[in-house]
Amino acid sequence: MVRPTLQLHPHREPVTAHPAATLLLLRDGALGVEVLMTRRSPKASFLPGAYVFPGGRVDADDHQAHTLARAPNAGGRYRTAALAALRETFEELGILLAVQADDKPITRTHLQALDRSEALYPQLQSQGWSLTLDRARMLACWTTDRSVPKRFNTAFFVALMPDQQEPVADEMEQFEPVWVRPEDALTKHQAGNFFMIFPTIRTLHWLADFEQAEQALAACTEDVPLWNSCPRGGLVSGQLQRFMEHEAPYGELALVCPDGQLEHPLDWQHERPVPLLRHLHRLTAPNASIMTGPGTNSYILGDASSGYIVIDPGPLLNDHIERLLAFTAGQITAIVCTHSHPDHSPAAQPLAQACARLAGHTPPVLGLACAATARSTAVFAPDRALADGERLMLHDGEHKSTLRVVHTPGYAANHLCLILEEDGLLFSGDHILSGSTTIIDPPDGDMSAYLDSLDRLAQICEKDGIEFILPAHGHVIGWAAQSIAQLKAHRLRREARVLAAMRAVPQGGLDDWLTLAYDDTPAALWPLARRSLAAHVQRIEQLAML
Repeated sequence: MVRPTLQLHPHREPVTAHPAATLLLLRDGALGVEVLMTRRSPKASFLPGAYVFPGGRVDADDHQAHTLARAPNAGGRYRTAALAALRETFEELGILLAVQADDKPITRTHLQALDRSEALYPQLQSQGWSLTLDRARMLACWTTDRSVPKRFNTAFFVALMPDQQEPVADEMEQFEPVWVRPEDALTKHQAGNFFMIFPTIRTLHWLADFEQAEQALAACTEDVPLWNSCPRGGLVSGQLQRFMEHEAPYGELALVCPDGQLEHPLDWQHERPVPLLRHLHRLTAPNASIMTGPGTNSYILGDASSGYIVIDPGPLLNDHIERLLAFTAGQITAIVCTHSHPDHSPAAQPLAQACARLAGHTPPVLGLACAATARSTAVFAPDRALADGERLMLHDGEHKSTLRVVHTPGYAANHLCLILEEDGLLFSGDHILSGSTTIIDPPDGDMSAYLDSLDRLAQICEKDGIEFILPAHGHVIGWAAQSIAQLKAHRLRREARVLAAMRAVPQGGLDDWLTLAYDDTPAALWPLARRSLAAHVQRIEQLAML
């Protein structure tokens, strides 16, 4: 766990999120699926003027109303929230998912017997009606971002619009009910004419993939959400954007702004180091490409009192070297290269020599020398080889920082990772990347060794409580152990496809198997995928899996 004293922002306890529920009512329109939305009162204390789905807080009465459901067990652990969604939809729009005692549906005429300003449940009981809870499918759970002063944990449900009913807004909380295609709502919002918040927007994006309402319902279940999300916000080009857990910036925001502070810029910065923690900065080299993503991340650990360790100084780019030198004032105690590829290690010796000129001492360049299998472009010989398990330390008088070396061959024969023990961080080099899978290129790359190294890193993350992965390309990755497990599962799924291709075309070669095993990958990426394919084939043959 990251030490609180090294966080960039003081701890701020987010306010409690109140349970709430909302209901997407769907119908098939002439041009596709339509969803019922309504505009909140401009005087509302929460989201004034926003277009929303009907819904609201879970009340105490909702917990006592399970017997009023036609299917008391429908909704599973979300039964109470589903009841709240149905109740709120009635109170706000006059629509009721219910049946009479003889199981016949409620119509507009029947609804005249109910008073929307009075409690719903006693009225249902007196009429002998039951709520059709089983018609509402669980879609998702959204929790308001930590930065918002009024927060809700909202269960989203989906149901078909009941026949012979019409929405009528209460004209107090909700106004202007409208049936709208998800695509049209999103277009209007983009144009600034249909204000919506992030969960509504993302839900509409999901709904837009379906041609018919029944298809959307079929994609849901009664009691298991398709996703649970508490979005985080960051700055992109100076503007606030929010992200879900599966999106690349999320892990970085969790590290830098754990309590929802909306202050972290997510734009890739080549001119100056970006602070991640008080003692940790990232300077991204201006070498963006299809292979390097936004560029190679150089990590700078330490401060002026402890000195600095630079991890992956990057390619031989003078401006990048000068920025590393300027930020550290040459007070670098060690330069560590995770491996020898030309976007990681060439700047090491020039940076060390520049420190000698500026500060009067030459920091050692540490890492592992190239193996005989290395590419001709990967030329690297450290001043000293790092042993597996070796520790490098910094101390500023108040905080100690310990980097532990972990040998991780597979991506490259001389690849290593680093563990920042006190803060639960894993510097993964190219072994683990953000937003993409790394290419394993034989002979220096070895798929079996790569998977074994993943297993070792997973064990370390579990044992040492590692929460975050800091890759050499891309944003910080959260949920370290889970991310490694997902990465390995992806590799094994791909291996199964390669094995199937080899069995389908036993006399074929790499190009034949490539089109089968990577038919879900854009053809433009096939030359790169071919390298990992070769590594999978090598492993399959070594293990006699055919």
